[in-house]
Amino acid sequence: MTVLSFEGLTVNELKEMLREAELPVSGTKAQLIERLQANLPGANTISLDSGKALSDGAEMEGEESVPWYRGTELLTPPALIAIGVAVLMVTAIFVIQPTWLGFEPDYEYELISYDAAQAKNYAETLVSYGHPEWEGRMSGTVQEANTSEYIISQFDAMGMDTTLHSYQVPMHHVNSEPSLRICVQGIGGNSPCVGPGSFLSTITEFQHRVDYVIQGFSGQSEYTFQQDVQLTYLGNGSDESLWQSATGTIGYVINSGTKTGNTEFFSTAAENNLAGLIRVNKDYNCGKIEGNDCVPIFKGTGIDAVMEANGGSIPSDIPFIAMSKDAGEILEAAIFNATGATGVLEMIMDVTNDQERTIYVPCGEIKGKSSELVIVGGHHDTVYHGEGAIDDTSGTASVLEMARQLSDVVNETGTPERTLRFCTWGGEEEGLYGSRAYVSAFQNSLKDNLRLYINLDMNHVDADFSARGNSLRLFGNTPEDMEHIERITDLYKDKRSDVADRYDIQLALYRGAQGEPDGMPYNSDHGPFVYDLGDDIRGRAVVCYGSGSWEYHTYLDTMDRFNEESLGVSVTIYGTYMRFLAYSDY
Repeated sequence: MTVLSFEGLTVNELKEMLREAELPVSGTKAQLIERLQANLPGANTISLDSGKALSDGAEMEGEESVPWYRGTELLTPPALIAIGVAVLMVTAIFVIQPTWLGFEPDYEYELISYDAAQAKNYAETLVSYGHPEWEGRMSGTVQEANTSEYIISQFDAMGMDTTLHSYQVPMHHVNSEPSLRICVQGIGGNSPCVGPGSFLSTITEFQHRVDYVIQGFSGQSEYTFQQDVQLTYLGNGSDESLWQSATGTIGYVINSGTKTGNTEFFSTAAENNLAGLIRVNKDYNCGKIEGNDCVPIFKGTGIDAVMEANGGSIPSDIPFIAMSKDAGEILEAAIFNATGATGVLEMIMDVTNDQERTIYVPCGEIKGKSSELVIVGGHHDTVYHGEGAIDDTSGTASVLEMARQLSDVVNETGTPERTLRFCTWGGEEEGLYGSRAYVSAFQNSLKDNLRLYINLDMNHVDADFSARGNSLRLFGNTPEDMEHIERITDLYKDKRSDVADRYDIQLALYRGAQGEPDGMPYNSDHGPFVYDLGDDIRGRAVVCYGSGSWEYHTYLDTMDRFNEESLGVSVTIYGTYMRFLAYSDY
């Protein structure tokens, strides 16, 4: 009679039996059962026909040996049932070790390795693919295409199956260096700004990237001094009557009133037929990175909302820029607060914003025994006007290093149970285009097979973390995943305390619906994997964000501040969890 079958046991119960037999406990469930069957012959069944007493002592001299079950003749059926239940309960307590009795789950994690020098090498190489003048790897450019080819080459060198996906998406494109100048005419405002006699006028030229940056889906313009295009002061953008009065002029708005984002500002400009829009930064990164100035940042624009505001088409002739505080004050003094001749603005923007361009998603894959899937990703594109060393070269370098480490694990350990996939996304800065297109293309497969998505976006702590903070925030939307992350974090703190003790590692769980305060934010490439799978399915994801990046979306986001050590926290913790999922049937 079979009482206990290996197949009916959990992985933890099997491992406990192996430990008692002083046998290895690594491997899949099938491997654990095979090891028990090979080393404990007959242990798969407990026989009740041995005819021998289950006694710790020897048979008493002179007494007849009595089979153990003869004593049960004195017991009634209810009593036998009660004894059986009691035995099962004791077994459950000491073999299964339920958490409701205070037992901790017996999971085994093995920390993956991390090479900080290699991660930095990846980052430096990625930065080298930037624009020759503006340094960025903007989506839809040759810089992004070259970056994607490099990433594919690295996955290929690791022995992975590789695929370079491409998608046609709406994308603006900066064609050439823009120009922004102010001319204050001399001789009572009568001297020309160009040509003979222009030396009598004062021309101030603003520096692209430093004083101003083009915003997402900005339109094209060629407003010269001769056209004398007018500016309209819009305050903080809250007064709708000011917007209505700005028709045909360039609106000048200071951050930020009731309208808080580029999409709202640009949509309102389109609704009121403005000739252009200038948004001045007076409340972000002020005094942090460049004297007392507030450095202009790039932000994308929700093009669907702007098209709706513009009658269904992209406004291709409304230039949209952000200016620094200092540059804005120069403009204000020359135009709005002039005590003499009023300045004249020149704004030449060579931008194409009403076409589709090709973006890329390079992926490397380690095939598992099943189609169940764990994906880790980060975006390889940057803002057009900066290296993007932290946003998100740091995340892309982390994906490459995690891929390298997991490849080594698989080479040593064998084929994983689950399939492991490593991807980087183009088009993130303009609207998560790459990850959204990917999820849409593979929605059915992801819906059925995605076990977890891991997102690494600015998973970095600035090198000057003594002044900027040292926090790394690891969060997810599923309690079981975060419980594992918590245990692995504790292990990391114990085993690699030399690094872990330098950082404030914070864990958080977001279980709410999209848009709710306790819901997973839709602000990076994890968003589509959580919310866009269809059929009201909410995908599982974990994310890491770091601290101290005051240079976010500015030209100052450079390798000067890169802290490769900090990447190892999320790479090791999440990579270890990926390793656990790879070889576990959990």
